[in-house]
Amino acid sequence: MDRVALSIGSINIYWYSIFILIGVLIGSLIVYLEAKKQKLDKEQLVNLVFYTLIFSFLGARLYYVIFNLDYYSSHVIEILYIWNGGLAIHGGIVAACIFLFYYTKKNHINTLKLLDILVLGLIIGQVIGRWGNFFNGEAYGPIVTEEFLKNQYLPSFIIDGMYINGNYHMPTFLYESLWNLIGFFLLLLIRKFAKIKTGQLTGFYLMWYSVIRFIIEGFRTDSLMLGPLKMAQIVSIILFCIGLYLFFIKKKRKLYREDDIYEKV
Repeated sequence: MDRVALSIGSINIYWYSIFILIGVLIGSLIVYLEAKKQKLDKEQLVNLVFYTLIFSFLGARLYYVIFNLDYYSSHVIEILYIWNGGLAIHGGIVAACIFLFYYTKKNHINTLKLLDILVLGLIIGQVIGRWGNFFNGEAYGPIVTEEFLKNQYLPSFIIDGMYINGNYHMPTFLYESLWNLIGFFLLLLIRKFAKIKTGQLTGFYLMWYSVIRFIIEGFRTDSLMLGPLKMAQIVSIILFCIGLYLFFIKKKRKLYREDDIYEKV
């Protein structure tokens, strides 16, 4: 699989970067449309999306670098080479949430209401971004046979792309992408329920994504490790519990359609 989509002189444009950019653009468009419906101030929305993306990318990269510190301490300049991969979604989520908590409190915005808007853009961004992993030859599972892949009725280009380092591998990137695509449509459906409350969309997203990430991480061969444990599985358990609390347990919330995005001062 050729990682380079286009070469202009000595400059290479990678498929990974293209899919990340497409995911950001489409996710941002969805957030814009949702925030507009909720009457969020346009200037605040632009600032919010701009800085959230910056902190998300920084957090995602920092998270990955920390868990590969032995390598990057000897190859410091490669910390900047994000086109080679190495963006950990959990690091991006944590960094974004820290910034969002600060921003919403400063501007008197309902944090949970805003998160309910953002998760719609986030999950579709993940759907698209995983295809960047495919072209980068990463985020794959254990060795399997070609017959195993053909029995899943996969297109030939995916089967060919899963031939890495002399072996065929399980396309875990694809499973996660499809699962999140289903999750996106479920979020669109759930938000139409009359009795859905603020924070429950965020709770559903956290549970939905954490389930597939925990399972997929058990198959992946490039996991970030904390001793003998896979860090993504630990974080997935934590996020699932938070999602469970937001969806089923947290009380005294207004209905999603009736809740104002701005808090009374």
